[in-house]
Amino acid sequence: MLKTALKPRWIAGLVFAIAISGVFVLLSQWQFGRSTQPEAPVSTTTEETRQLTSVLQPGGFFPGSVADQMVSATGSYDPQKQVLVPGRLNDGAKGYWIVSAFAVKDAPVLKGGGATPQTWIPVARGWIADPSDAVAPPSGTIALTGRLLPSESPLANTDPGPGRASAVSVAELINDWNVSSYPGFVAAKTELSGSTDVGALATGGDVKPLLIGPQPPAQQVNWLNLFYSVEWVVFAGFALFIWWRLVKDDYRRDLEDALDAESAAESAAQPDKDPVAQLDSDPAEESVKERAGQVPGTSEHPQPPAAEAHRTAPNPTDPRVQS
Repeated sequence: MLKTALKPRWIAGLVFAIAISGVFVLLSQWQFGRSTQPEAPVSTTTEETRQLTSVLQPGGFFPGSVADQMVSATGSYDPQKQVLVPGRLNDGAKGYWIVSAFAVKDAPVLKGGGATPQTWIPVARGWIADPSDAVAPPSGTIALTGRLLPSESPLANTDPGPGRASAVSVAELINDWNVSSYPGFVAAKTELSGSTDVGALATGGDVKPLLIGPQPPAQQVNWLNLFYSVEWVVFAGFALFIWWRLVKDDYRRDLEDALDAESAAESAAQPDKDPVAQLDSDPAEESVKERAGQVPGTSEHPQPPAAEAHRTAPNPTDPRVQS
């Protein structure tokens, strides 16, 4: 069959089938890309900076509608309330986030047991590669701008150690700092002291800024496009199957032609029998002759029986003999 497949026309057919299959595969990739699409485009309203006190309320739940919102707030840091969160990546390198407590000016004050006179919010101020690179937060009144993010979940059965936190978890941080807090945290972009930016983005050094953009919206699967992508893959395989089937049929035809040529050659090699001789011969007569076959070495004419031989001899009691 390989010899048949190496015919020029089938080699050309294979090239054509591969080209068709390649086109079908590209169509499958295109359909697969269309099968996943965002539920809604990224909201541009999250990039408009709004006051934190008008966006989120302390002591409640964090609504998903305000996630990724750029917010601003005025207040001050407490250098005694600062932790490092390990396992954070920056350009592929692992390091730490510096998270400091920020007292929000004009924030609502919570009531009840354990509430503090001021309301705070955790602020992720920057990234460092080594804990020794951590610096204290800027002092004085700070005008903060950053992206509002929901609280993370703390790692269970994990003791981060003194001055550390397993995650930027509000539940974990308020227990360490003993403060009333907002149900989220801010990834700082700028920190203005007067008119001077004292944030990581402006100062540089070992503390790297957290350039956190808006999170992409959730995606949904378009099952119709996904089905089409699978269908195009089947078509690609079917194009190759059709080529293989045509080659196989051609191979079988070659075998049949070779067998017919061989049969014709054998028929031409056998001599023809004389039809007259075949008509003169009587099969029944030949069968009788075979059953009554002669014993080798005897004459073609059989000897007369012994009784006939004795009948020719003269009898002594015959009167003709006595006289």
